[in-house]
Amino acid sequence: MHIIRLLKRFIPPYKWKVALNFFFNLISTVLSLFSFATIIPVLQLLFGISEEQTQYTPVVSGMSLQELIAVCKSNIYFYLQELMTTHGTTYVLVLLGLFLISMTFLKCLTAWLANFYMVPIRTGVLRDLRIMLYNKVVSLPIGFFTEEKKGDIMSRMTNDVGEVEGSIMSTLDILFKDPLMILIYLTTLFVISWRLTLFVLILLPVMGLLIGRVGRSLKRSSTLGQEQTADLLTQIEETLGGLRVVKAFNAENKLRQRFANAANATRKTFNRINRRYYLAHPVSEFLGTVMIAILLWYGGTLILDANSTIDAASFIYYLVIFYSIINPFKDLSRASYGIRRGLASLERIDRILNTENNIKESANPLPLTSFENEIRYENIDFAYQTDIPVLRHVSRTIPRGKMVALVGQSGSGKTTMADLLPRFFDVTAGKITIDGKDIKDVRPHDLRALMGNVNQEAILFNDTFYNNITFGVDTSKPAPDGMTWQQAVENAARIANAHDFIMATPDGYQTSIGDRGSRLSGGQRQRISIARAILKNPPILILDEATSALDSESEQLVQNALENLMQKRTTLVVAHRLSTIKNADLICVLHEGQIVEQGKHDELLAMNGYYHKLVEMQNTK
Repeated sequence: MHIIRLLKRFIPPYKWKVALNFFFNLISTVLSLFSFATIIPVLQLLFGISEEQTQYTPVVSGMSLQELIAVCKSNIYFYLQELMTTHGTTYVLVLLGLFLISMTFLKCLTAWLANFYMVPIRTGVLRDLRIMLYNKVVSLPIGFFTEEKKGDIMSRMTNDVGEVEGSIMSTLDILFKDPLMILIYLTTLFVISWRLTLFVLILLPVMGLLIGRVGRSLKRSSTLGQEQTADLLTQIEETLGGLRVVKAFNAENKLRQRFANAANATRKTFNRINRRYYLAHPVSEFLGTVMIAILLWYGGTLILDANSTIDAASFIYYLVIFYSIINPFKDLSRASYGIRRGLASLERIDRILNTENNIKESANPLPLTSFENEIRYENIDFAYQTDIPVLRHVSRTIPRGKMVALVGQSGSGKTTMADLLPRFFDVTAGKITIDGKDIKDVRPHDLRALMGNVNQEAILFNDTFYNNITFGVDTSKPAPDGMTWQQAVENAARIANAHDFIMATPDGYQTSIGDRGSRLSGGQRQRISIARAILKNPPILILDEATSALDSESEQLVQNALENLMQKRTTLVVAHRLSTIKNADLICVLHEGQIVEQGKHDELLAMNGYYHKLVEMQNTK
């Protein structure tokens, strides 16, 4: 059942390649029977095992299958005897050898063609799975990643996908080829001797049952192994991200021990998995040898029986085919182990693929291509997964072209209020509107197209200055104001006070900035982030503590760039350093999820309330 579901899920786009693979496997299997069949006439006629006299018998209508086979066999013997009489035994031997070579060549050619069409199926299914998983991860809301460990997600996207490739994809050719071979070979065995084949069919389930017992716990152990691998990746990611803290607190030994314990546990789990996996081949080989021995005994008794329907040459042909059927059974048994391992990884991948995106898109979205009037927070509530509210009954109007600042202590709900506007999260109650349209009724893509974000941590990519600045725009379309994109990028960088330090690098705008901008200072990274927002030219701007992590000199440069960016834009600022928002049109003070004060800088100071205390603490009055 697992196999059927897998095939229905992944194979439909490749149905024609599957059909060609099936066709060539069928031809290859039939040709192998013809090549094996050469054994019988060689034994019967050339080595004198049977003194049976043959004669030509015409084929007539109404013959049964058994009669037709007997007539064809008799006629082949007749022609071979004629050839021996006229040309000699050596000539017939050469002729049979050439026939064997020809059949084997065609068999190998069709087997290669079957694999030729299997390769794009395997690689295509794997590519589709990777793309599906990546697209799903990109589409999931921010809230999903706050609850999941990065290392576990990375493990599912790398190790688990690799396990699917190594375990399931590598067995596709076995699944498409071996059952067909087994069916054709079994049919041939029935034709040769139905009694002998019935005896074989009694033994096969016994062998399958014994093999099945070996791998019963593989899937469960594989799931545990992948989870432990994910834990290793999480520890590595945390160590690399916090290496400065690790060294500052002399915690190297503590982390070494923790990682060693996790690595040892993972090793023990995979020892158990691989030992069971490698047990499959010797067990199946031993049981196959036992079956051959039993078959020799039973077949021998049939041949010695005076009323036997099978002779010695046919029995040898039967053994050759039976021995050929053992390998497909072995491969299927190994494939079953591999599939169990792969299914454990696929289930972990499906936990991501089947995760419901709680940021729903309206079935009939309203158009939103511009921002004309105002943003309104209308009595909104919000809570994360807990019942503890982060925002309670918050209402606020942000007129077009105005700068509104959100201030307050940590945990007061400032960043959450900003994150609700682009729908990184959805409000629990109330609504947010833009020009009277509930943001839940418009496409998230259209909503976010109106916004630019500059965060406390500048999120940059391991790419060039040019590609990082153009990250938020479609460069396949014409650049604004009749400029080229290079000119537009340079203009944005100048406004962000970034052009000079970019041109000081070896390759200018084509210089790579390193992993997450590691080759740049904090202020430089932030100015690249601002240049990216300037190039996008959004009507709505969200600044989340964009200068709080900078030194005074860098802060001044970035603040100048931000002032250039905020001109003629509606701006929502989450502020930590209150000196940066003194000139805001409106300052909202949040405390425990509510707006407790609002007004301009001087008005709030005169209230002598929460804002006054915040200013005093920062000594910025």
